[in-house]
This record gives sequence, C-alpha cells and structure tokens, in this order.
Amino acid sequence: MLKGIDEISKTKKRLKIEIPAEEVELEIQKALKEIQRKAKIPGFRPGKAPISIIEKKFGKDAESEVLEKLVSKYYDNAIKEANLKPVLPPMAEDAIDIKRNEPLYFELLVETRPEIENLNYEGIEVEEVSTEVKESDIDDILQRLSKERGVYEPTEEAAQNEDLVVIDYTTDIGKEVKDYVYKLGAGPFPEAFSKAIEGRKKGENFTVEIDFPEDSIADFASKKVNFQITLKEIKRRKDVPLEELPGELGFENMETLRKHVRESLENAKKEQAIERKKIEILRKLLETYEFELPEGLVEMEIKRIAEEYERLGINVVEQMDKISEIAKRNIKAYLLLEIIGEKEGIKVTEEDLKQEIMSIARKYNVSPQGVVQYYMSRDGSLEALRNSVFENKVFDALIQKSRPIKKEEVEQ
Repeated sequence: MLKGIDEISKTKKRLKIEIPAEEVELEIQKALKEIQRKAKIPGFRPGKAPISIIEKKFGKDAESEVLEKLVSKYYDNAIKEANLKPVLPPMAEDAIDIKRNEPLYFELLVETRPEIENLNYEGIEVEEVSTEVKESDIDDILQRLSKERGVYEPTEEAAQNEDLVVIDYTTDIGKEVKDYVYKLGAGPFPEAFSKAIEGRKKGENFTVEIDFPEDSIADFASKKVNFQITLKEIKRRKDVPLEELPGELGFENMETLRKHVRESLENAKKEQAIERKKIEILRKLLETYEFELPEGLVEMEIKRIAEEYERLGINVVEQMDKISEIAKRNIKAYLLLEIIGEKEGIKVTEEDLKQEIMSIARKYNVSPQGVVQYYMSRDGSLEALRNSVFENKVFDALIQKSRPIKKEEVEQ
C-alpha cells in the first residue's frame, strides 16, 4: 500500500510503498509451486520433488519473479491512488530486496506530468487567412509550367541572362577549360562573369578580369583572375506555347488544365492556412502558460536533438544553448497538447491510424506497407505516427474552438 509521497518538485515525487509480509510470502509459495510442477529434479518424478528442495534450488528465482510482479502491481496501484501521471518509468534509489516474513518496503522516484493552472483554450484568436484562388494565380502557375517544360535551343542572338553558353577559356593563373557549359546568372562564378558574357554573340573572343571572393570555387578563391574567353555557342530556353501546354501535360484542353491547377492551389492554400493557424495557436499557448517541465523528458529531447545535429555535421557544443531552448519548447508543447487532448477526450483509433498510413502512401506514392516498414525500421513501432495523428486531432479541436479574426482586427 502507499505509505506516503515526498514532493521533491512539481514534477518529481518519491513514492513510499509497503507490501504486507503475508502477501509476499503467499506469492513466493505460489511461484515455488509453479516451479515444482515444471521442474525436473533427479530422483523425483516431475511435480513430486519436495517443496523444501525446490525452495533450496530455486528460491532466489522465485523471489526475483515475485519482486518484479509485486513492485509493478503496487506501483500501478500507488499511481492510481495518488492520481499521478508518470511521464517516464520509475527509478529505485536503493536496491529492493525481499526479506522473508517481513513487509516489503521500497521507495520509487517518479517524474510526473505537471498541472497547468487555469488552462483555457477556448476562443484563441487566430487571423483568418484567405484561401481564394484568383485567375492571375492560375496564370502564374501556367506561365511557370510553360517555362519548366521548355527546352534550350541554339540562337544567333546576343547572350542574355539565363541563357546557356558553351565557352572555352584560359586564365593568367594557368587554368584552361574547353567546352564549359555555363548558365548566365546562375553561378558558381561571380555575377561579373555572367555580365561580361551578356550582350556577346557566338564566335566572339574577349578578355575580362574577375575579382573572386574568399568563398568562391577553390581554384579562384580570393584571386583576381584574367580570363581569355571564346563564346562558342548560345542556347536559349524556348517556353512551351500556352495553347500546347494541356497536351504536353496530359489534359484534354485548357479548361480542364485550369480546373486542375485551381483545385491544386485551393488545396495547397487550405493546408497552408491550417498550418498557420496551428503555429499561431501553439505560439499563444506557449506564451500564456508557464509550468515546470520534467527534467527527464527535457534531457531525452536534448539528447535526441543533439544526435540529429551531429548527423548533420553541426557542432553540438557550440549550439548547446540553442538545443536546450528548442528541447524545452518541444516538451512544453508536447505536454500542453497531451493535456488538452485528454481534456477533450481525444483518442487515436486503429481506423485513424489506417487512414493516416493511406494518406502518407498516396502523398509520397508508396505502398501502405512501405509506410509501416519505414516507421517500424526507424522507431521500432508506430508510436510516432500515432502521436502525430493525436496532435493533428488536438489541433483540429483547437481550431474549431478558436475565434477567427480578420487582418484589419489584428492590425488595430
């Protein structure tokens, strides 16, 4: 039974638990009889060896089994009795040992979810974002598609920005290059290099001096280089004519293409609007409520982020302050959403999980089995996916309870 609770902090408790001696002994005898039933002892038929021999040979095994069972059982009971919400498994400060015919007393340290006082998430003001798609938006997309589907063709006209040119060049530092293909205005040379070629025609020979910065390509970094250039070819992208674009993209006519573009833009704008609302709601919740964070959760998140930084080749020591702040914000957000979700009675069903797997599979054009395998190989379970679905459902509830305001109201 729970004998007492020491409050070490708002999120850390010491549970003092005692189990009656008679229950401990009863469970040990049950364990010994189970071992007796299965044990093969020389000189005795299965199940017939005296309990005294079983206890002598397997007593410590029985005690270990009973200890694990009873500690787990009484810990669960103590958590329910004290109405605590553990965020990590408990830790024993001292070894827990059974002493026969004596009560089993032990203490466990447990990190718990903090209480958030006066939590109110009704009517959070969020700016209403327009999802209207204008005809000009569709025109812009079609123009972009026209350019993207275009091909480069040779031209006799003077070179201009974004043209592809083929050049030979030699330099006064001993570098010589033949048939170098370069897109004007795209780098890696400084802008002055492209400007020196613009306005030139095929077949021209000319010289230009270029001052390269420190972070430029290795051969020329921090040097002033003289180039002798021969412009051998100029290619200009020819956009696909708009009237040919539907056929190029597999649509019957311009009307069906425009309809498809409109629907895609509307869906994208709706998704962006939802994401903006989520960010705004979470920002306001984080700014409004202050509470103590469980140290263990923060440490785990710091470790996770640090490992991610290391994989990206970022100096963890130099970024530790930033990592710590990000970790604290992540844990604070996680706890807020968990508590709100609990208050709203939000659950993630197997059908919810199935729908999310199907949605991801469609989005990335992979099989549902591929999605499951990805999460299983990365995390060993679908828990991360389940948490993602849970958070999305919490945000859906928060958005429904929010108060949309127009941009003019925000600016007042």
